[in-house]
Amino acid sequence: MNNLLLHFFCVAAGGAIGASGRFAIGLAMQSFGLRAFPFATLTVNILGSFFLGLLLAYAQQQSLSETTRLFLGVGLLGAFTTFSTFSVEVVALASQGELFKAALHVGLNVIICIAAVVAAMMLYSTTVK
Repeated sequence: MNNLLLHFFCVAAGGAIGASGRFAIGLAMQSFGLRAFPFATLTVNILGSFFLGLLLAYAQQQSLSETTRLFLGVGLLGAFTTFSTFSVEVVALASQGELFKAALHVGLNVIICIAAVVAAMMLYSTTVK
């Protein structure tokens, strides 16, 4: 198997596990009756951010193969939550002294992503009846 195909397989396999984990946490939260607030989303965002931070810290100290990084970081945690990547990027910018860029990254992601959801919903409601 060539490297590119292996890399795609690692991302896909990790993604299947991560997406299934996110789904399972959502079901678990619902079974506890936690529906008044999006606790499942909050939970996966916190867990994903924690575990991606742990993976990055480990990778700085230990050798981590490309396939392992792709499986765990891009696949599993990427499908579990993309918020973890966003969080790591904000911390990286801030730790490099790029506080304005970090704040801009937070602000733009929050505002534009919420606006994108609203725009998509409005577009759908005006075009599909």
